[in-house]
Amino acid sequence: MTKLFVPRVAEERCEVVLHQAVNAEYRHLVVAGSKLAASAVPGQFYQLLCPTTGTDEPFLRRPMSVYGAEAQTGEISFLYKVTGAGTRGLATLQRGEALSLMGPLGHGFTLNPGWKHIVAIGRGAGLATLGPLAKAAQEAGIGVTAILSARSPELVLSVALFRAHGASVIEVTDSGGTSDPDNIETILRGLIAAARCDAFFTCGSNRLLRLQQKLAIEFGLSGEVAVEQQMACGLGMCFCCVCEIRQGDEIVHKRVCWDGPVFSFAEAIA
Repeated sequence: MTKLFVPRVAEERCEVVLHQAVNAEYRHLVVAGSKLAASAVPGQFYQLLCPTTGTDEPFLRRPMSVYGAEAQTGEISFLYKVTGAGTRGLATLQRGEALSLMGPLGHGFTLNPGWKHIVAIGRGAGLATLGPLAKAAQEAGIGVTAILSARSPELVLSVALFRAHGASVIEVTDSGGTSDPDNIETILRGLIAAARCDAFFTCGSNRLLRLQQKLAIEFGLSGEVAVEQQMACGLGMCFCCVCEIRQGDEIVHKRVCWDGPVFSFAEAIA
């Protein structure tokens, strides 16, 4: 098993090289930093010091999953939705300005070189977290089917990224009546029957997680979920992000930032 985790962390100011809207809700931010800062792997995250504005003054850094990282160029990219004081400040950044970040942090996804095909399924901002898996899987010679869910077609994220790395993409939406769990279960059972699902990867929806956990148990498949949680320090010191995790027959408490944010299906409680 190849654990996608890089234990070294950088704290530095990075220059904004690209910042633009990708649809009515989400924005794409790219910054340039050092090789170390850009050494993230899929599933890891960064703590961003969001700028202050005339009305907002974020005190704590904001956690954000990596959407892309190129150690050779130092470029790190994020896909985010403006939802509060931190992301409102982030949205004001212009090309050439600086963003202070700390990372990469946390444990990333696991890829088994013996797998032939995986399924990535998520919704909303979870699609940003899952997007980088396409490149990692392609480099490992593993095929990918991505099931991308959103309220409407124009809000589906990461389609181009998955397709650029050879993934098959299935878009499901609320407006099209295709995102309900029953339809997605039919799709997943079809992929399993066709031997196109050695493992599940998911983020962004507890309903989808519960469905995949059920199928993983039924068919003896592996699965991992990137847990979304409020964080303060990102380093495991403040215990702000503690959540319940299964450990054998017991329920224990673990820090999402330090022990995760990626957990196995056997551990995750939806």
